[in-house]
Amino acid sequence: MSSPQPQPQPGPVAPASSAPDPTPALHVPYTGGEKESLHASLDLHRDAVLWKLEGLDDEQVRRAMTPSGTNLLGLVKHLAAVEYGWFCSTFGREIEPFWFDPATEDMAASPDETTAGIVAFYARARAAADAAIRETDLETTGTAWDGRVVSMRWVLIHMLEDTVRHAGHMDILRELIDGGVGRFPGME
Repeated sequence: MSSPQPQPQPGPVAPASSAPDPTPALHVPYTGGEKESLHASLDLHRDAVLWKLEGLDDEQVRRAMTPSGTNLLGLVKHLAAVEYGWFCSTFGREIEPFWFDPATEDMAASPDETTAGIVAFYARARAAADAAIRETDLETTGTAWDGRVVSMRWVLIHMLEDTVRHAGHMDILRELIDGGVGRFPGME
């Protein structure tokens, strides 16, 4: 693996304008096609993941809130790594070199990894995954890390499940940190 990339200094997470879409959709299109609906749902929950970091300082996003050490920033790092893995590696697309071992170090942020750096890593992973989604038919198959042959449809569903599951973890962690609840500000 390559050595760590220089990253911005820790500090509060930038406001919502740093998200890919500063005005996230609040629902899946009511009459959208299958691919459009799956992708929109994934984006909705990706945006919620980022909102869970907003307004917190570096200590708060790293604070281990469970005996296993689960924390908000580690979950974002994990989601970035798996977006690259499932959407890009599975379909033979390029990914950036990881500076960590995704098998053992993707759920925790090391002291030299900044909040801004991990949020930027997630943004790059989302952008690469979005390109793969746009350019790959739902029926197209690829080979996963474990040798399984999977379709883009399956990967979209799997990543939607994974993102929703971790967004739920983040809901609980955020509430324990400062009482913040809901998918987005003002939404329970």
